Amino acid sequence: MLITGGGGFLGSHLVERVRGEGLEPFVARRRDYDLTSAADVERLFEAAQPELVIHLAAEVGGIGANRDNPGRYWYSNLMMGAHVLEQSRVAGVRKLVLLGTICSYPKFAPVPFREEDLWNGYPEETNAPYGVAKKALLVGAQGYREQYQLDSIFLLPVNLYGPHDNFDLVTSHVIPALIRKMVEAHERGEPEIVLWGDGSPTREFLYVEDCAEGIWLAAQRYDGGEPVNLGTGEEISIRELAELTAELTGYDGEIVWDTTKPNGQPRRRLDVSRAEQLFGFRASTALRAGLERTIDWYRSHQPAGTAAK
Repeated sequence: MLITGGGGFLGSHLVERVRGEGLEPFVARRRDYDLTSAADVERLFEAAQPELVIHLAAEVGGIGANRDNPGRYWYSNLMMGAHVLEQSRVAGVRKLVLLGTICSYPKFAPVPFREEDLWNGYPEETNAPYGVAKKALLVGAQGYREQYQLDSIFLLPVNLYGPHDNFDLVTSHVIPALIRKMVEAHERGEPEIVLWGDGSPTREFLYVEDCAEGIWLAAQRYDGGEPVNLGTGEEISIRELAELTAELTGYDGEIVWDTTKPNGQPRRRLDVSRAEQLFGFRASTALRAGLERTIDWYRSHQPAGTAAK
């Protein structure tokens, strides 16, 4: 078994989940293999000799990072996925699991997002290059299934969060950014923090261990060509999320909304019925409980001196 991106946020949790089954996956890390290079991917497959491939490797960030790196994110995600898909064909792997993204959905897709609505419009502009690159891999997976009988499945997870997340304020997603800002502001006694947008957009969040479980179930039980959402089916506004994070971190200062910054997609919530029907996946971690665990993890791993800056 090969897991690309196995040293990353989601990948580290999936590796632990797989080890719980008594299996030891081959973990492809960026420092060892550049997946945008066809030669490196060929070398990887020669070393791993996999029957099952789970492709998690990606370049992604929050709104700011997506806005700053549209070309890079389009290119790297497209090329990594295309090379993994082609080498899976060449190597004759038994099964390939590809991860897409909720960012592939149209900006104004009907809520909840259903898999059949994936092509009914263009993605939200700030993350469209990333979303389009990932969606192209769905087309490739379906094409390879039809022409080469490669059993490749495509999963669409919502925004993930949890221990080992990226807490860099330049490239992180909303939950780790909120946690870091509020923990540090609380420790420094700062009277306010500034957040992007107006707080009105809604998002759905999936605890990373739940996502790892969904991927593992799909790898074992699902062999279809249609994409499948992975999420909780529940949404929360960014404003409500900020208030909940403030409560859990003990931050009691003012939250200032910078409305000159983009909001991103207006609403995000998935129809998650297909995952339950096809391979029995249902998220089990409530947002509050997941946030508490993530905050505890961040505090115990917080770099020394960050609160004193």
